[in-house]
Amino acid sequence: MPDPVATPHEEEALGKAYDARLMRRLISYLRPHWGKVTLAIIMLMVGAALELVGPWLTKVALDRAIPEADVGLLGLLAVAFVGSLLVSFGLEFAQTLLTTWLGQSVMYDLRKQLFGHLQRLHVQYFDRNPVGRLITRVTNDVEVLNELFASGIVTVFGDVFTLLFIVIAMLALDWRLALVTFLVLPFVFAVAFLFRSRIRSAYREIRVRLARLNAYLQERITGITVLHLFGQERAAIRRFREIDRDYLDAHLRSITYYALFFPIIQVLTAVAVALILSYGGIRVLDDALTVGVLAAFLQYAARFFRPIQDLSEKYNMLQGAMASSERIFKLLDTPPGIADPPRPRALPEPGRGEIEFRDVWFAYQKRTDDPAAGPARAPGEGPDGRDRAPGGAGGDEPGDEWDWVLRNVSFRIAPGERVAVVGHTGAGKTTLISLLMRFYEPQRGEILFDGVPIRDVALADLRGRIGLVLQDIYLFSRDIRYNVGLGREDLDDDSIRDSIGRVGADTFVDRLPRGLEQPLAERGASLSVGERQLLSFARALAFDPLVLVLDEATSSVDSELEENIEAALEELLRERTALVIAHRLSTVQGADRILVFHHGLLRESGSHAELLARGGLYARLHELQFTAAA
Repeated sequence: MPDPVATPHEEEALGKAYDARLMRRLISYLRPHWGKVTLAIIMLMVGAALELVGPWLTKVALDRAIPEADVGLLGLLAVAFVGSLLVSFGLEFAQTLLTTWLGQSVMYDLRKQLFGHLQRLHVQYFDRNPVGRLITRVTNDVEVLNELFASGIVTVFGDVFTLLFIVIAMLALDWRLALVTFLVLPFVFAVAFLFRSRIRSAYREIRVRLARLNAYLQERITGITVLHLFGQERAAIRRFREIDRDYLDAHLRSITYYALFFPIIQVLTAVAVALILSYGGIRVLDDALTVGVLAAFLQYAARFFRPIQDLSEKYNMLQGAMASSERIFKLLDTPPGIADPPRPRALPEPGRGEIEFRDVWFAYQKRTDDPAAGPARAPGEGPDGRDRAPGGAGGDEPGDEWDWVLRNVSFRIAPGERVAVVGHTGAGKTTLISLLMRFYEPQRGEILFDGVPIRDVALADLRGRIGLVLQDIYLFSRDIRYNVGLGREDLDDDSIRDSIGRVGADTFVDRLPRGLEQPLAERGASLSVGERQLLSFARALAFDPLVLVLDEATSSVDSELEENIEAALEELLRERTALVIAHRLSTVQGADRILVFHHGLLRESGSHAELLARGGLYARLHELQFTAAA
């Protein structure tokens, strides 16, 4: 029966329970800390050796000190026993601090690497992977590896050394009694093997459901306004209960396995003790074994099965770590998609701000692609028409297997020119911006900035010369200063205040209790739409771009603020090349040139007056909008 709460973005299936390649890669994170790792291993070895001291002292006391009434020897043995306990305590304290520090250090390095890699990934990767899953990678999966490093990889040496030393000690004391003790080991291994697959399956179920829970929470909290608007709170709560219950059930199954596993190991330990008492007791009665050896064996047996139990638990921990590391390394191994060329070309200095599209064809996916695998088009784009495009340059046409969003697009924007792009929803307007910013690469054709193909330019160089103001303004939950300067160290308060003043945002910033230091709510919710828009203009102006791109920048602003916004826009566009995407034709009538797109094709180009006089597509759009407005 299919899972009622499954999503198209499920976790990947787990690989092997132990993967040597993954383990080598995990251990590589310990290389910067080899000195501390070596010290921890030495302390674990000494601690394992100290495990032998107590039983051996017991043997000496029972076989020599007490029968011989040697009070002095008994006192020395007591002092030695207390001393071994104190040394063991100190070693345990230092080793715990050290291994925990190692785990936290590796977790810090890994999270830093993951976050840095996420900053470089292709935009389409985030279209195809829900935010909740990525948060799970950086938080929960890394935390699992922290447990492995803090309580697994290094401390396993302590368990192994303890087992080895105890086996040697038992064989040295009496090899026959040692073999009797080892009779239960096949049963211990059988139990561990039996529970291994079940616990591994439980680990996978927990990870899958946790990622699903995070993804659902992120999406529903982000869209809480929509849920309130349409009264779907109860439905969302019911669905969350299903997902949460599924997560709880997975944890309960895992707990059940552990609740069975550890008592069974305890029973086998008791069986081993019973065997020692029965066989050893008989030999004591036959004077073939001393009471001290028997007492030492009983203590060694209790200490012998404890590291076996710990190793079994660490093996289960290892399975979870292998699953988490597999997903983490899959993320780290995901290529950026769009990266700097091996030998970037420098843009001209000073820049001119010229933009040229040459025979550009672009599709987000093939027509045969599964829509669940990712969005078919960029945010803001609607469904694209599928009518065949005319032949491209040279008369040939790219294959029809692609779901083309832009087809055979060619135009040039001169330095300082203000060009508007209009068209129906789904015409490909927003896609032009995504290609210009190199969020995506065209399947065919090229885009030039100041005469240089943008494929050959470093991303930071290209994007540093283009300012982008979107319809959906994103403000961070930091203060005004950060949201304008985004943390750039070369932007001081005077520069930020100047940018705010030039777009007219100082009228509300100065009224805020703390001015530039006023913290904002998440996504700037404490500000009005117009105020957020003005801050986005101030941000673009502070970065002083050569080219300014506006994507529906005033479409959601009410008429009362539109005059202020328009004045800020004029200041922002002054002496800059501008590419303006707009639905409302009233906002682009003053553009030097208007490009009219329809179904991914550039159909018309000209000034407002020229296009109206032509009586074509733009004239029909103009008539429809102004008729509707009337």
